[in-house]
Amino acid sequence: MKKLIICAICALCGFTTANAQKFGHVNSQEIIQAMPEFAKARTEIEALTKQYEADLKSMYEELQKKGEAYEKEQATLPANIKERREKELGEMQQKIQQSYQDNQQALAKEQQDKMNAITTKVLDAIKAVGQAGGYVYIMDVTSGVPYISTTLSTDVTAEVKKKLGI
Repeated sequence: MKKLIICAICALCGFTTANAQKFGHVNSQEIIQAMPEFAKARTEIEALTKQYEADLKSMYEELQKKGEAYEKEQATLPANIKERREKELGEMQQKIQQSYQDNQQALAKEQQDKMNAITTKVLDAIKAVGQAGGYVYIMDVTSGVPYISTTLSTDVTAEVKKKLGI
C-alpha cells in the first residue's frame, strides 16, 4: 500500500512538472519583414541589381553598335580584318555572358550575407526571449514543421519584436 501511494505521488509530481514546461512559437518571417535592416538590405540589393543591369545594358549596346558597323562594312573588308572583327565581337559577347554570371553570383552572395546577419540577430533575440521566459522550445511556424499547436504554446513573436526594438 505504501508503495502504491509513493508511486501515485511520484506520478502526480511528474505530471505537474510536465505541465509546467513552457512551449512557444514564433513567426520569424513576420519579424524579419518588420525589421528596418530587412528594408535597408532589400533597397541595397535592388540598387545593386539596377547598377548591374545598367552595366550589362551598356555593354550590350556597345556590342550591337559594333555588330551593326561590322555588318555595313563586311562586304568591303579584307579577310584578315573580317576575321579579327568577328573574333572581337565573339569576345565581347563572351564578356557580356561572363559579366552576367558574375553579377548573379555577386548578387546572391550579397543577399545571403545580408540575410545571414538579419537571421542571426533574430535567432539571438529568440534565444534571449526563450531563456528569459523559461521556455523549453520555441518553434518557428514558418519553418515547415508539420504541426505546431498554437493553442497549447505561447506566441512569442511580439516579445521577440520588442527585444529587437521593432
